[in-house]
Amino acid sequence: MSTTTTSAPEVPAQRSAPKAAPSGTGRVRRRGERGPLATALSHGVLAVASLIALFPIVWLVYLSVGPDKDDYLHPGGIASKATFDNYTYVLEHTGFLDWTKSTLVVALGTTLVGVLFAATTGYAVSRMRFPGYRPLMWVLLLTQAFPIAVLIVPMYEIFSELGLIDSYLGLILVNCTTIVPYCTWLMKGYFDTVPIDIDEAGRIDGLSPFGTFWRLILPLAKPGIAVAAFYAFITAFAEVAFASTFLLDDSKYTFAVGLQSFISEHDAQWNLMAATAVLIAIPVTAFFYLVQKHLVTGLTAGGTKG
Repeated sequence: MSTTTTSAPEVPAQRSAPKAAPSGTGRVRRRGERGPLATALSHGVLAVASLIALFPIVWLVYLSVGPDKDDYLHPGGIASKATFDNYTYVLEHTGFLDWTKSTLVVALGTTLVGVLFAATTGYAVSRMRFPGYRPLMWVLLLTQAFPIAVLIVPMYEIFSELGLIDSYLGLILVNCTTIVPYCTWLMKGYFDTVPIDIDEAGRIDGLSPFGTFWRLILPLAKPGIAVAAFYAFITAFAEVAFASTFLLDDSKYTFAVGLQSFISEHDAQWNLMAATAVLIAIPVTAFFYLVQKHLVTGLTAGGTKG
């Protein structure tokens, strides 16, 4: 008589619980998280880069307190005889105040006129499709390829016929010839990121195209306008070639041209030039502080849509 052997059903093996990390080994690092060595290395690189960026500024301030024009040759002795007489001399015995007035008039005027033309042109090219709008943008871009030295002679003749030589308005318009093309491309890229539904909603509410631009689009374009304004202000503030050619009166010199008065054929007053450069940096820093909260947003937003 044969016996049948029945095997017991197999019990599925229980999954073993994950082993706890041994005590004292620290937490497990997540994917993408940097280790202590990588963090220390990145912080070290950033610290070195910051020192490299700050060194010229610190060196300029250090030279500005040296009483002698040749102290830059022996910088070690400046600390023992540091003085603020250079700043006093620049403020009281040079045309610094006239330079300040001229520079602010030209820089702010260029910023206002340049950004106004760039914003309206950029909006028109972004929203409207008229014959020749693409060639217009390429022509604006092509103007940036010509060096300033090539443009000075024909523009000088044109402005001389118009009676705009040695005038703030003439220099503002000349600066706009280089600022408006770049700012137009910048503003066009930013307006492309603003939904067109906002324009359609404005037209439904009865706004004209300019009313839609002024009341709806322009408030949304503050970051892009801030970047364009900052570029226009800095460019006009530091421009040398046009200012030295189109301004003839010493009292109308801008900072960039006024600095040249400290350098002659056989002499250079480096201590006074350094002190003037430190004073010049104050209005630029103030302007940057006013627009800095919009700069990062404006610089990145215009590149999301071409």
